[in-house]
Amino acid sequence: MAVSARTTQTLVETVSSAIMERIAGRQLMPGARLPSVRAFADSMGVSKSTVVEAYERLGAEGAIVARRGSGFYVAGKTRPLCLKEVGPQLDRAVDPLWITRQSMQAGPDLLKPGSGWLPSSWMPEEAIRRALRQIAREPESNLTCYDQPLGLPPLRSQIARRLAEKGVEAEADQIVLTDSATQAVDLLCRFLLDPGDTVVVDDPCYFNFSALLRANRAKVVGVPFTPSGPDVAALERVIVEHRPRFYLTNSALHNPTGATLTPTVAHRVLKLAEAHDVLIIEDDIFADLEPDPAPRYAGFDGLNRVIAVGSFSKTLSASIRCGYIALRPDWVEGLVDLKLALSLGNGHLSAALMHRLITDGAYRRHLAEIREKLARGMGQTARRLEECGLTIWTEPRGGLFLWARLPDGLDSADVARAALARDVVLAPGAAFSTGEAGRDFLRFNVGHCADPAIFRVLQDSMATVAKGAV
Repeated sequence: MAVSARTTQTLVETVSSAIMERIAGRQLMPGARLPSVRAFADSMGVSKSTVVEAYERLGAEGAIVARRGSGFYVAGKTRPLCLKEVGPQLDRAVDPLWITRQSMQAGPDLLKPGSGWLPSSWMPEEAIRRALRQIAREPESNLTCYDQPLGLPPLRSQIARRLAEKGVEAEADQIVLTDSATQAVDLLCRFLLDPGDTVVVDDPCYFNFSALLRANRAKVVGVPFTPSGPDVAALERVIVEHRPRFYLTNSALHNPTGATLTPTVAHRVLKLAEAHDVLIIEDDIFADLEPDPAPRYAGFDGLNRVIAVGSFSKTLSASIRCGYIALRPDWVEGLVDLKLALSLGNGHLSAALMHRLITDGAYRRHLAEIREKLARGMGQTARRLEECGLTIWTEPRGGLFLWARLPDGLDSADVARAALARDVVLAPGAAFSTGEAGRDFLRFNVGHCADPAIFRVLQDSMATVAKGAV
C-alpha cells in the first residue's frame, strides 16, 4: 500500500496511521510481529528512516514494543472492535450506521427519504394483531420453548414454495431459519470466512454489507455495478487478483441503485464463479416487491455455489425478526450447529407468526397494494428529483430505491449535512461505496418522499453547498 501523494499527513504520520489501522482492524493482534523496517518501507514506498521514526513514535505511545535482535511487536491487549476505525473514515454526520440510528430514533417531525424501509402506515398492523390473538388462543401454540434446530417446518415449507415461484428449487430441509437477513449474512460470514479472507461486494452496495464483513475481519473489495449487474470484466480482474471467498450482492431491486440483474450477466458471473471456485451469497430481501420475478443466481445455479438469503422485514414487519438461508444440503448441518452455538436457535414465536401472515390470503393483496403505491411514488419522486436538477441513474422495475446523481459535481455528504440541519435525513452515496463512486449520488426511498418539503430542503441544501457554506 504505497503512500498517496495527495495525503495531508507527513510520511511518518501516514506510516504510523497504517500500522494503527491494522491493529484496530485485527490484522495485527497483540504479540504479532510487525513487518521488518525494510519490508514495510518497500510496501509503503517510503524510506527506511521514515519507518524507523514511525516505529519509534508508536513505541513511545505504547502501541508497539521493540525486542532487541528480534524486531517490533504489537503491545498490550486487544482493544474492543470499533467499526468506525476499521472502515473508511467518513464524517460522522453521514456515517451509514449513524443514518440508521437517526432513522430508527426519528420523531414525527424528522423526514426520512434516506431510510431503508417502508412507512409504518403502509404495513398490515391490524392483520398482525389478529394473527397474534389467534396464536395466543391456540392451546397447541408453543409460547415458551425453543424452536427446532432448522426452524419451524411449516414456514420452511412455505418458503420453499415461494422460492420455487422465483425459479429457485430448494427442499424445506435446505432452508435454515434465522432471526433476520442480517443475522443470516453474519452467520454465513462466520461459517465461511477466516480472518483476512477477501469478499467482493458491488460498488455501490448496501452499506451494512461492508460493516458486517469488517466485523468478521474480512477484506472488502468493490466491483463497479451497472444497470444490468456487476461489471463482469472488472469482477474477473478482482477475482484473479484477490482470490475472494465469496461475492455478496442483491441481484433483484438492488440496494441502493434499484437495478436488476439480466440473464446474460448472471450467466457470465456464474461461469466466473465456477472457473475460480468463488461462492455467491444472494441477499433477496426485496423479492416480494418485484412486479415480476427477475433472474436469480440461485435459480440458474441450483444452490450449488450460490446461497440465498431473505426475510420479510421489508414487506410485513421489521419488528417480527424472521429471516432464512437456503443452501446446498451438505452444508446445512454445519450451519445449524453454528447457529445453535451462537443463539440456541431462532425465535419460534416470530416464525409461527410469520407463517400465519404469509399463508393468509390477505398477504398477496397487501403486496399488490404496496407495489402500486411504490410505482406511483417512483414516478412522482423521479419527476421531483429531475426538477431539482438531479439525474436518475437507472429506471428500476419496482422496489423502494432511486439512485440519483447531484448536479455540478456537488458532494452528497455536504448536501446531507446541510439537509440534516433542516430535519431531513438523506442517504449520501459515499456511505454505499467502497471507493469514490458514490460521492455525487444520493439514494431516495420513494415510500418516504411524498412530502414536498423534502425537495424544498434538498434544493436549499444544494444551493448552500454550491455557495460553499458547508
